[in-house]
Amino acid sequence: MTQTEITRPQTILTDEITSGADYEIVRKVIETISETYQDQPSLETLAADVGMEPTALQKLFTRWAGLSPKGFLQAVTLDHARRLLASDLPLLDTAYELGLSGPGRLHDLFVTHEAMSPGEYKAKGLGLTMRYGFHVCPFGLALVMTTDRGLAGLAFCDPGGEAAALADMQGRWPNADYSEDLTATAPYAARIFNPANWRSDQPLKVVLIGTDFQVSVWNALLQIPMGKALAYSDIATKIGRPDAPRAVGAAVGANPVSFVVPCHRAVGKSGALTGYHWGLTRKKAILGWEAGQCNL
Repeated sequence: MTQTEITRPQTILTDEITSGADYEIVRKVIETISETYQDQPSLETLAADVGMEPTALQKLFTRWAGLSPKGFLQAVTLDHARRLLASDLPLLDTAYELGLSGPGRLHDLFVTHEAMSPGEYKAKGLGLTMRYGFHVCPFGLALVMTTDRGLAGLAFCDPGGEAAALADMQGRWPNADYSEDLTATAPYAARIFNPANWRSDQPLKVVLIGTDFQVSVWNALLQIPMGKALAYSDIATKIGRPDAPRAVGAAVGANPVSFVVPCHRAVGKSGALTGYHWGLTRKKAILGWEAGQCNL
């Protein structure tokens, strides 16, 4: 069932996070940083590009990311990405209690997850009711999708891209029934994007809908702590498939629960950020925002 009308996105976050308008300015600044990184653009240059006074941009950007534009520039450089890469992450070898993405971990969203059976996946959503809603978040608009078993989908778009984002997600489970239900999705959005609500004793429930191979990759992504990154080839080794880094890359790109299952923390072996289903600029925004949360 395809929904033809989409309700205007709700602003469900606290003033300490950001508004959609803030993100649009930040997005433009990140694009400028990405395109002119080698020139190390000054605050004055960045401010002029978005028609703001330097001081005003500094305050807005720092409120949004927890980092100044200069600090953010450093956080998304190749050198920083290389430092994030870790060949030996002890947390990846820990027995995770109750399926949590990392017991006792600081600065991280805690998740408990389950996978649907292969038969349920093959049914392409038959018998499932997907409730969805668009919400303003630090990275533009978030499309949140839930089932009775928990969060099943999280996508991103910019204003005007709602229909395309919804169609993309519906195409993953074409036999499901879809119902726009902001009342059901708003609590998830408020929990996901507000670090004040990240609590290990109240983990976010997530259901993973994919093939066995995809789920194994997504499980590995859940084990990458905030402030770290893992190369696709290392993820392949972790799941016992060192011969399949390209297949791992495809599974990372197919992750239906963006941000929560942190596919943005998967990078090239050199540290290059590579692609992202919802846009490379958004991937850089997420990594920079996380760097601010970790006070890097």
